[in-house]
Amino acid sequence: MPDTDVKTRLLEAAKPHVPFDGWSETTLRLAATEAGIDRAMIDAVCPRGAVDLALAYHEAGDAAMVDTLQAADLGEMRFRDRVAFAVRTRLDLVEDRELVRRGMTLFALPQHAADGTGALWRTADHIWTALGDTSRDINWYTKRATLSGVYGATVLYWLGDDSEGHARTWEFLDRRIDDVMQIEKVKAKARENRLVSGLMAGPLGFLGRVKAPGNRQQAGMPGRWRTPN
Repeated sequence: MPDTDVKTRLLEAAKPHVPFDGWSETTLRLAATEAGIDRAMIDAVCPRGAVDLALAYHEAGDAAMVDTLQAADLGEMRFRDRVAFAVRTRLDLVEDRELVRRGMTLFALPQHAADGTGALWRTADHIWTALGDTSRDINWYTKRATLSGVYGATVLYWLGDDSEGHARTWEFLDRRIDDVMQIEKVKAKARENRLVSGLMAGPLGFLGRVKAPGNRQQAGMPGRWRTPN
């Protein structure tokens, strides 16, 4: 049986338990029993236990978001509205906020903080890729880092938002994206200013050697260094 099928069965069995027991070994054990999956198979698909199951849940949400974005007609939207739509879509697809809340609690632990950061980064990467980002230089990193911050802050706000239709969350998201757009405008003006661009020529030349990861490299936050000619 493919690993993806095992994880799907585990996730479906685990979801009712997560609000009570979190993304824990208790939840994993109960889900395995209910799904009829033996421990050897569990260890194979979730070698680190419950944290791998929580990451699988996050990845399933990313996959559903990408499918929705690919099917949507975004042609008439401004680009900033496409980004907002993508983030909103990702959160709208969550069937139970408590599953996300429990995940945030898990990834707040020091030993799992890197996993949480990586999950946010991959969500941002999926969004930019789905929206057609073609950057291959330092902008590949800055776009994903910035959107990771926006998405993470929006998730935290959304978890505590009881407004109708999460209206306050979407207002919060719009403000965060507007803040980012203001930064981009400042950067564009700086590039147009001869004095500023001259002062920045050295640092920008250095950063220009940073390249986005190649297609064969592992997902996450890798990159490569281009040796100057």
